[in-house]
Amino acid sequence: MEAIIFDVDGTLWDSTKEVAVAWNDALEKETKVKRRVTQEELKKEFGKPLEEIMADLFVELTKEEQMELSKVLFRHQNKWMETAPCKVYEGVPEVLRQLAQTYKLCIVSNCQEGYIEAFLKNTGLQDVITDHTCPGDTGKLKAENIRIIMERNHIREAVYVGDTQGDADACKKAGVPMIYAAYGFGEVEGEYPTLHKFRELLQMF
Repeated sequence: MEAIIFDVDGTLWDSTKEVAVAWNDALEKETKVKRRVTQEELKKEFGKPLEEIMADLFVELTKEEQMELSKVLFRHQNKWMETAPCKVYEGVPEVLRQLAQTYKLCIVSNCQEGYIEAFLKNTGLQDVITDHTCPGDTGKLKAENIRIIMERNHIREAVYVGDTQGDADACKKAGVPMIYAAYGFGEVEGEYPTLHKFRELLQMF
């Protein structure tokens, strides 16, 4: 095994409370949309493609309006995520630093451009992550982005750590095994090596 590729939301941290703060602030100050979002709603949506999230949460808007709104929301979100008091799961910084001594550590998430960078700035983990990408960077979804990361970094064998069925489906398409973060936002069908706490990764590697 050469590399470990991580999801972000529900795997490395829980930002849903602070994303709701950023989105609701943007909705109030920069739009005429009366809708407000909650942390609970976002937990159900995170991990899905961005277009699907917008369609689920803003059904009253046209697709074009949803895309325009997303630009406003994501701009506010990225800026706030750089310093927001998000919940980093216990042990994440220490475990990543230890694993980075042996493995390439990468991030692939179904997020907008700039979000992973905001996460890394917030947590100070820029120095342990070899590479990262997302649909906002490539225009492609998770399975293809996993392959992009592997090809770009000459990785032959990797494992993905994620928390949703979407992660599991993407891993199957990409041809990489998955470790299921059961403490995260979703459930997966089938049998996977399972983490109940992030620190348990050290027992697997």
